[in-house]
Amino acid sequence: ISGPVNIKAPVGCQLIAVESAVEMHQAALKNASQAHVFVGCAAVADYRVAEIAEQKIKKSNEAMHISLIKNPDIIADVAQLAQKPFTVGFAAETQDVEQYAKGKLKNKQLDLIAANNVAVEGQGFNSDDNALTVYGTSNFVQPLALNNKLQLAQDLVAVIAQQYDEKTN
Repeated sequence: ISGPVNIKAPVGCQLIAVESAVEMHQAALKNASQAHVFVGCAAVADYRVAEIAEQKIKKSNEAMHISLIKNPDIIADVAQLAQKPFTVGFAAETQDVEQYAKGKLKNKQLDLIAANNVAVEGQGFNSDDNALTVYGTSNFVQPLALNNKLQLAQDLVAVIAQQYDEKTN
């Protein structure tokens, strides 16, 4: 999206408009140390184009190759901050959900990770319902049953608040 964006932030929230994953990374790192809790609810694109063309690319060949470079891992970098907020990530997986979620939890040094199996029919993407399993340090596991996404979000916020309180008190 280019140009001004007319999006209103929810009550009690500040909107920081960015146009790229690199800008989002910079904004997250700049602001995260002032937060008590940081929830990285979805990854931006894992890769971006290496070079942005200044002019229209003319159709001259049958094939075209585009070089991609890896975007920064925002949530992992937030979790590495000296003044690290309680950091919560997500893992949308299609197989070995627990293994991949626990791997991300450990490798990115998160406090919690909410994992869901997006291969299950009737939940996750393209559905009004979802189910999660929340994993944390010290073998914390909390399943959140299939429910509409609003109720599931409320249940997840309650788990985050409870785990945050336990860690900080």
